[in-house]
Amino acid sequence: MPITFGTDGWRGVMSDTFTFYNVRLVSQAIADAVAADELLNGSSQADNPDSRRVVVGFDTRFLSDRFAVEAARVLAGNGIKVFLTSADVPTPCVSFAVRELGAIAGIMITASHNAPRYNGLKLKASYGGAASREQCRRVEFYFNDNESRGRGPNLMDYDQSREAGLIERFNPTPSYHDHLRTLIDFDVIAENPQHVAVDSMYGSGRGQIKGILQGTGCEVTEVRGEMNPGFGGIHPEPIARYLGALAGSIAAGHGQLGLATDGDADRIGAMDGRGEFVNPHRLMSLALKYLVEQRGWSGKIVKTVSTTQMINRLGKKYGLEVIETPVGFDHIADWMLREDVIIGGEESGGISFKGHIPEGDGVLIGLLILEMVAATGSTLEELVDELLKDVGPSHYGRLDLRLTRPVPREQLSSRLISGAPKAIGELKVERVSDQDGVKFHMSDDSWLLVRPSGTEPLLRVYAEAATPENLESLLEYGRQVAGAD
Repeated sequence: MPITFGTDGWRGVMSDTFTFYNVRLVSQAIADAVAADELLNGSSQADNPDSRRVVVGFDTRFLSDRFAVEAARVLAGNGIKVFLTSADVPTPCVSFAVRELGAIAGIMITASHNAPRYNGLKLKASYGGAASREQCRRVEFYFNDNESRGRGPNLMDYDQSREAGLIERFNPTPSYHDHLRTLIDFDVIAENPQHVAVDSMYGSGRGQIKGILQGTGCEVTEVRGEMNPGFGGIHPEPIARYLGALAGSIAAGHGQLGLATDGDADRIGAMDGRGEFVNPHRLMSLALKYLVEQRGWSGKIVKTVSTTQMINRLGKKYGLEVIETPVGFDHIADWMLREDVIIGGEESGGISFKGHIPEGDGVLIGLLILEMVAATGSTLEELVDELLKDVGPSHYGRLDLRLTRPVPREQLSSRLISGAPKAIGELKVERVSDQDGVKFHMSDDSWLLVRPSGTEPLLRVYAEAATPENLESLLEYGRQVAGAD
């Protein structure tokens, strides 16, 4: 069975493709890539990474801790020193530990925001971000080569690995929090402490925001922060339809605003004091506005093809270059490693900014939102209203259409481009691009994007428009053409 890495690692349904046996085989392939020095590519941003040192972490998902131990045993069996987290932690916490410990790579056992039946493995590079596409391809090569030759994993007993010093349990959270304190002005927060509700969605972000805010005077109410490996039956994704618990907490008077992190806390979602969802497009736009206008930062702005045009309008206002990439934070990471980037982000809620690792971080952005509110003395809803006055109205929507059979990307692109209409509803189609999927650009700055998911059997339809009516027209057109033969 071939293993394929998508936009952010390898995922599969537990007991189907994601099994202990396959996790061991993938871990062996990573060990082989490490031994061949093929995970050193692109690692010049790290300070002399140790090619015999790897960090392994895990989230709260069912059996994630056990899968992490199996990955560690395989790495130890190949003579690699493993730093294995002592408890569940956020993905960005593991990524930061990779860079801080000078490790050649990191493994995070998580399926992020996916349904409870999934689990997955994210591969991190020495610079503290997602491994490059080429690094993932090399791991796939070793996996397939080992399987074709009947080579099994080198597996070492856990207790023996511990006694030999090849597996060391550690807590990466204190160092991660120390780093976050260099990026967030906690004095500003302490001068105007907030009443905030935090929804960890049963994920590994639990306790993170509440813990680091201790001593600031903020009153933090955490919901869904206990261990629940099945996530209460929901997708641990911080979007409106899964945040009823957070809305209820705000309605009960437990917060003037709400923050939510996904299953492994690399994504952020928010709610204002009225219990209305504030999507990541608006959060990234607010963050950019704050970093430029309040902190005086400059540099490039990087966003994925599925992210709001509000970013482009702000970039034009500030005279800053906006770079658009394919979906996947690894593309944003490439720019953050090479250039002076103020902020990089994607529509799913993965956002990072200057000074941090090139990795989406829900905890960091949640704290920045608190700093913004505290520094300006405005509520989150007031900040959003001010943003929309600056950049114009923006309504966003996304459809996830489940596929009954695979849709070849090239075939989809060819069909959509050749059949592109002159108008969708009352909106004129100005141009069509195919950087990642097919994107219809409208004359009024609205847009529609149709693309296959890189991690799930889904076809995603994204759209942004100035009115709810035009948004619905775009989404309906996307639904129709996505379902066409």
